Amino acid sequence: MSLFKKIGIVGIGLIGGSLGLAIKRYSVAKEVIGVSRSQNTLKEALRRKVVDIATKDLNILKDVDMVILATPVETIKKLSPLVCKIIKKDSILTDVGSTKREIVLKLESLFNNYIGSHPLAGSQNRGVNFADAEIFKNSLCILTPTKNTPSWVLLKTKKFWQAIGAKVDFLSPSLHDHILAYTSHLPHLVAFIFCELLPSKYLKYCASSFKDMTRVALSSPQLWHDIFISNRKEILSCLDKFKERILYLENLLSQNKDKEILIFLKKSQRKRKKLL
Repeated sequence: MSLFKKIGIVGIGLIGGSLGLAIKRYSVAKEVIGVSRSQNTLKEALRRKVVDIATKDLNILKDVDMVILATPVETIKKLSPLVCKIIKKDSILTDVGSTKREIVLKLESLFNNYIGSHPLAGSQNRGVNFADAEIFKNSLCILTPTKNTPSWVLLKTKKFWQAIGAKVDFLSPSLHDHILAYTSHLPHLVAFIFCELLPSKYLKYCASSFKDMTRVALSSPQLWHDIFISNRKEILSCLDKFKERILYLENLLSQNKDKEILIFLKKSQRKRKKLL
């Protein structure tokens, strides 16, 4: 039995498109409706059967049971007042934004049945062409409930993510943004910095290590611009600690403290092995 009759997805890119495919594959809803401002995206979504109905018109969301905002952070904030005027009062609304504090603060004031979501899935690829129904399988989805979140909304949203293969964890919006600054936002920022720093004439000499480390710099600049701006305070704090480590290693190198450098590298390696 399906969890929902109709689910509406606003934004049919990599994540939104993958959600559509996963919802249909695992029969989470009887009907999936997709909204996008791009006509080409709508055509491709229908061609790949990512959604059952595809349109530019937000009014189609008026009778859906769950709405998922799968657009960049700033677009989520801009669209939410419009969506609020359209959907049913008993509809669940969630988003998949990579930052949460600002989004939750805004959307919670607009929707009674809102809860923030952040699926830690995806890649540097963009667009519905790369949508994959299995992208959420064994991934982690963070939900960010607050004291205002109805218990039934929390439970049903948790079941939704589990139904498409994700594991679910819970964080406050502020703690989410603090942690993700370390685990996602700073690594992306560093990747962009390394690519900008590299002289173009050196590109042909880049080994696989440089390509592996900077893969995420292929991600959408606009998307990451919005994330960096939205989580500015936490990223700046994280950057301060990053600079401390750089200065520490710089001092070790300049003072010929070879033993301490090896200790630092081994400690770092032990931590990385825990991710394997």
